[in-house]
Amino acid sequence: MTSFSKRSYQKELIDDLNCDGDELRQTLRELKTINKLLGGNKVTTGGIGKLLKGSRLKEVSIADIGCGGGDMIRVMYDWSQKKQIHTNFIGVDANPNTIAMAADNLRDLANVRFDVADVFGPHFQQQQVDIITCTLFTHHFTGEELVRMFRSFRNKATTGIVVNDLHRHPLAFYSIKILTRLFSRSRLVINDAPISVQRGFRKNELEEILRKAGWEKFRIRWHWAFRWQVVGMR
Repeated sequence: MTSFSKRSYQKELIDDLNCDGDELRQTLRELKTINKLLGGNKVTTGGIGKLLKGSRLKEVSIADIGCGGGDMIRVMYDWSQKKQIHTNFIGVDANPNTIAMAADNLRDLANVRFDVADVFGPHFQQQQVDIITCTLFTHHFTGEELVRMFRSFRNKATTGIVVNDLHRHPLAFYSIKILTRLFSRSRLVINDAPISVQRGFRKNELEEILRKAGWEKFRIRWHWAFRWQVVGMR
């Protein structure tokens, strides 16, 4: 019987940094669709809006950590254009194959660059940015790793962070399990989607991680469909 009382640390297939080719492309396409249809995009852009409310910044730099195929950068770019905010983006991912796909997908955007980087490595800390965003990324790590990660985010982000990730809940688990089995053509999505929910969070778990990492000012809000929006303010 599936338990939801504690986070699962079962690895997902997409955690393999050698993942590449048609299977990776199909997986990223389906994740883009899932994120769009289930309202996940607005969780991230809404969080950025909260951080920039009342800001005097004339130019904003955003590092999207775990950028995947670059879909969220495209969403944030379109949002910033509508808001008339001049924004520069850095797509960060540890998988060079994924970065190559993102660079190809966003080749029409001049204000985007990419970095193959490990968020736990010294290279990641070398350049500060205004805002760090993570969408469906943080659930891939243990609690101890997340404390280290959020500490590094405090050193790197001068304005704040926006985290968009999953609420661990039985309804979310069984719904995505059924939907992906019915409609997905990706072996990775069918396998990983329900595991992702099991690796998701309860609100008190996110609060504990953030406090241990030294974040004093943050807001955590629930959004449909089973998403947490974490906005951490410097």
